[in-house]
Amino acid sequence: MGVLATISHGAGRRLSRNAARRKYTLDDLHKRTEGVECRKDVGVLDEIPGAYKDIEAVIAAQAERVEVVHTLKQVICIKG
Repeated sequence: MGVLATISHGAGRRLSRNAARRKYTLDDLHKRTEGVECRKDVGVLDEIPGAYKDIEAVIAAQAERVEVVHTLKQVICIKG
């Protein structure tokens, strides 16, 4: 059996929830989640993609630990 290892399960926050609410608008949320089925209201504004680190950079920083075999695209997000 091979060695099992894990890496980050997500990108991690770049902005605090309050900072994200101050920086982004509902219009930003609608634009950045185009093509994703999700809530798009003030209650989830702090979850806007821009509040998170770039996942590609996070994966690249862990390249010595993993081999990327698949990349998934988000199509739905359930929050709240």
